[in-house]
Amino acid sequence: MGRRCWRRRALAAACLGAALLLLGAAPRALRPAFENSLGSGWLSGKRRSPLQMLYDLDQGPRSALAEVHRQRRDLLRRACSRHTRRQRLLGPEDLRHVLVDDAHGLLYCYVPKVACTNWKRVLLALSGRARGDPRAIPAHEAHAPGRLPSLADFSPAEINRRLRAYLAFLFVREPFERLASAYRNKFARPYSAAFQRRYGTRIVRRLRPRPHPDALARGHDVRFAEFLAYLLDPRTRREEPFNEHWERAHALCHPCRLRYDVVGKFETLAEDAAFVLDLVGAPGLRFPAPPPRAKAAAARDLAERLFRDISPFYQRRLFDLYRMDFLLFNYSAPSYLRLH
Repeated sequence: MGRRCWRRRALAAACLGAALLLLGAAPRALRPAFENSLGSGWLSGKRRSPLQMLYDLDQGPRSALAEVHRQRRDLLRRACSRHTRRQRLLGPEDLRHVLVDDAHGLLYCYVPKVACTNWKRVLLALSGRARGDPRAIPAHEAHAPGRLPSLADFSPAEINRRLRAYLAFLFVREPFERLASAYRNKFARPYSAAFQRRYGTRIVRRLRPRPHPDALARGHDVRFAEFLAYLLDPRTRREEPFNEHWERAHALCHPCRLRYDVVGKFETLAEDAAFVLDLVGAPGLRFPAPPPRAKAAAARDLAERLFRDISPFYQRRLFDLYRMDFLLFNYSAPSYLRLH
């Protein structure tokens, strides 16, 4: 990143602060601008922040991995300028998915079904809110509301300050593999009876002719085609926003409004997670091992198998729905789709 890019980053942060001030922050008890834990950290000058580490890395001879991440940043920036036009102003609630680690100067936007449970575990361990091996932190504890502060919890001035000084990163995944994973986890496998009652019964009632009373009551047997039809139904988003497990990554993290310094990918999770933790300077902390290659291949096979029975008409409509995620994060349309 050259000086011009860093000036653009500061300008973008200032514009976001102004936008938030115009919209007015939602009424809440806001946190102090910088908590006491920062006094002995990188802001005191005792060590370089992750953002400074990345800047230094970009100024010198780059490693192959650092070059990959520079290219991803450039591709995202070019895709944003090419494919986005006028955008609405962001309000505080748009930043709910951006988690904050003040002690290490990190902003992490989490996307469900892209290793976000393990990233929350790592952030809990980094911040001292949990001790020991991140893998030992139960998933329900990692996802518990309030365990990790969100950027939405702060005032516009505090948001602006963090956007200028902190390393911002997110992890993304091939959109249809993520969608297939969300369907399998939430509907095809026993997961949460309450979740299935909330969404499954709604899908069955709206889209299944003459449903069985048990399916109407439990929502436990939603078919993939019904799930996709629900996503494409205009009534769905009119009634309420998409659930975070199938909401588009760009709609959760706003990568054309917020500047992300590291764009990690599920497909290269181990290398990209290690890159982030190296910038943080946490040599004793290891990111939980990603799924083995066989499991990753099985996830691709699952997506192909599920989409095989979907008509080309609905494949095209669904691709259009998730098109921005494909474009912004440089994913090709899956070869199994029949889009023409």
